[in-house]
Amino acid sequence: MNHKGKNIMTIYITQGRYTDQAIKGFVAKPEDRAAQVRKLMKAAGGKMIAYYVTLGEYDFLVISEGKDLTGMMGGLMAAAAGGGVSDLKTTVAMTTADAMKAMAGAKKIGAGFRSAGK
Repeated sequence: MNHKGKNIMTIYITQGRYTDQAIKGFVAKPEDRAAQVRKLMKAAGGKMIAYYVTLGEYDFLVISEGKDLTGMMGGLMAAAAGGGVSDLKTTVAMTTADAMKAMAGAKKIGAGFRSAGK
């Protein structure tokens, strides 16, 4: 729970690539994967916020939230094990308010720390 009694949900931004097999399947029978990803995130204990097909280094980007890192990792592993996606990269994100809390705590945390080479 956070300071206002609400559940704390971590934000995850996942990028990945479709496999050749998946792309061939999309061409033969176009498919919107958002419903399946939403279902997977729910089974992992999370919630899909957004799903985008992207151009460039990665083919898709999913923004999700979850309470449990191991559940979310399990969901990503299940997606990869299915064979339709590869090269998954997940970034944990935080709000600017949470970042400000981290910045405020950095001075106290680093008070006794000596940087390398000093």
